[in-house]
Amino acid sequence: MAWFQVSFGSANLKRMVNANVLIPGMDARMAGMPLREEKPYKTLYLLHGYSGDYTDWLTNTALMEMSQMNDIAIVMPSGENSFYVDIERSGRMYSEFIGRELVDFTRRVFPLSSRREDTIIGGLSMGGYGALYNGLKHHDVFAHVIALSSALIVETAPSSTYEPNMMGTHRGYFEEVFGDLDKLLESDKNLEVLAKQVLDKGGNLPDLYIACGWNDMLVYGNRKFSSYLNDIGFKHVYEEGAGTHEWAFWNNFLKRGLERLELKPKMPPMTPPFWVDAESDSPNPVVL
Repeated sequence: MAWFQVSFGSANLKRMVNANVLIPGMDARMAGMPLREEKPYKTLYLLHGYSGDYTDWLTNTALMEMSQMNDIAIVMPSGENSFYVDIERSGRMYSEFIGRELVDFTRRVFPLSSRREDTIIGGLSMGGYGALYNGLKHHDVFAHVIALSSALIVETAPSSTYEPNMMGTHRGYFEEVFGDLDKLLESDKNLEVLAKQVLDKGGNLPDLYIACGWNDMLVYGNRKFSSYLNDIGFKHVYEEGAGTHEWAFWNNFLKRGLERLELKPKMPPMTPPFWVDAESDSPNPVVL
């Protein structure tokens, strides 16, 4: 396992940006372990939630184990509190950064596959929204989406006030991120509108995996979005399970989301260790 911390200048964000990158299978070969086939890595671009940063997933989940077990590289950028959309007012183009610039940069620097079918986007809460939004918008780049406890708050933002709520968000914040709130529900930042646009255009649709905890405050919005996808005939997988808005849920359901993709090829059996018979000098396999 190799863990890289990278900084590079972003044209879309007009500043230096940070990201963590995990590349599995780069350590020395252990005795008896088969060599990994030399080929580019499938890649998961993994987005953090509101008030988080590029360190969150690494410090709160078993991400290194998931990277190794699925033989997948994982890229974790910082998205600030942008919801990973293009913020026209300030010229900070987070969607273009996530869906184009970050993918292009990491593919140039690391041994990552350039194939759409090998490229996944995922995230939690705000990052779950960001994964769905950018997975749909940039469906020519991402073949799979893993959206956990997605913050599907577009329908409530237009009725917000300038008084901060418990999360510290308020109408001014939503106006900064989403623009004119009176036009928000008809825009492509409404995932229902975006999903219908993508479906109507035809072509390759992204594979959507959506999950939320039974006791999560966001579960009703996730159920509603899944029901809408069913209504328009957009195939997807929706799951619920025990948990709230918490790392234990996200750790478990990120594992489920990756396992359903069957990312890691079947490895050849390990070569059994041998011992030498002192009398015959003939090797014999050790029976364990």
